[in-house]
Parts: sequence; C-alpha cells; structure tokens
Amino acid sequence: MASRSPKDTFITVYGRKPVLEALDDADLAVDKVVLADGARGEPVRAILAAARARGVPVQRASAHRVKVLAGNGRHDQGVLADVVAPRMQPVDDFLDALGNDAAAVLVLDRVTNPANVGMVLRSATAAGLDGVVLPRRGVPAIDPLVVKASAGVAFRAPVLRAATAEEGCAALRGGGFTVFGLDARGASLLEAALPRRVALVLGNETDGLSDAVRSVCDAMLAIPMQGGVESLNVASAGAVAAFELMRRRAR
Repeated sequence: MASRSPKDTFITVYGRKPVLEALDDADLAVDKVVLADGARGEPVRAILAAARARGVPVQRASAHRVKVLAGNGRHDQGVLADVVAPRMQPVDDFLDALGNDAAAVLVLDRVTNPANVGMVLRSATAAGLDGVVLPRRGVPAIDPLVVKASAGVAFRAPVLRAATAEEGCAALRGGGFTVFGLDARGASLLEAALPRRVALVLGNETDGLSDAVRSVCDAMLAIPMQGGVESLNVASAGAVAAFELMRRRAR
C-alpha cells in the first residue's frame, strides 16, 4: 500500500462550534487542533480547555494558514480540527483489502450540493454498503455542511477516495466491479441481474452523469418512476440505490 495523504485519513472541520462539538464527542478521535494566532475569546478558551482535557495537541498558525488548511476562507473563524475518519481510505487500498469478497459501492460524479453528499453518505452507511467513492475533484470536501447533513455519520462512513469519479470507476472495474450509471434511459435497477461486485454511479444534480464517467460505465440502470415523475433528487436516488443493494445482499 502507498502512503496515505492526510486528506485520505482525516476530515477537517472548521469553525468554533463544529470544532468544539468534535472535541466534546468521545466517539471521535481528534488528531490535532489548529488555532489562528489572533484567535481569542470565550469560545477559544472552551476549545483549548476541551483539547487539553482530551490530550489533543493544539498548534498555532497564521490566520492565512488556517484559511488555507480549512479550505474555506469565510467560515473557519480562525480554528480547525483534523478528525480521524477510521473507514476512509483510497480506492486502491480498499481493493487490496477486499480479497475475493462480494461488495457494493456508490460513486458520486460531480454531485455539488454538500447536503446531498452528506445524505448519500448517511444512506450508504445505514444500508451497510462497502463504500462511497468521493472524488477529490468535482465533489465538495467533507466539511461541516456535509457532516451536518449526514447527522454526524460522515465521520464513520466508508468513504473511498480517488482523484476523479472516472478514475475511481476505472479502478473499481480493474478490481472486478461492474460499474452501472444511474440514468433514466437505463434498464430497471429493480429487475436487473447484479453481479457479486457492483458499483452504482450517481450523477450531477442538474446534468446527470458526465461524459467521462459514461465512457467507463459498463451499462446504465434506472430507478423506475410512476405518476408522471421524471426523476428523484440525487440524495433520494442514492437512498433507493443503497437500500436496493442491501436488499439484494440479504436474499
């Protein structure tokens, strides 16, 4: 296994309230807290006290450095924390550890709304799926908005990292997965014969699947619609797909 990037190991939360909530959650392992040099006040004192109580190291950095590390210049409030995500790993590491086991995963292709990302992570985790491919490019980072939408599940979700959705799909295919894009013109997901290793790709909220991802999919499947409804919100589609995969596994 190649050495992991910190971005494949930690979820960085920023803002005084999210950082304090992470420190107050005994189920979360916080690697470190980074405070801007000029950060002061009662919330900062509370963060320092909580970090001290848990033995979490606190580093000081310039305000600019905190903004760069947080990746969000407007809402970091001069503080961030790196929280260990125990089930997050690169796609290649996941495939190396999988052996000959069956597996089911979702892939996010340019899903841009953090609320949708969080809800898909929550649904996939609740359904017991083996992973959700969350690309580093084209999809929001796991930040406080994603964590909130997942109701905290994002910290322990089985997140699989790849540079792009198409690279993640290609790696899965190389690992014996059949990759299906979810598209209204495909065959019915509920009736399709699914292989032991299956990946379902969810596309962008407006444009659906990208051409690059379509080119690496083996086939298209659709969630059948009635009542004149054309499509579902991507988070709803992700929930249907996740629990259909769970249902198939339970048979």
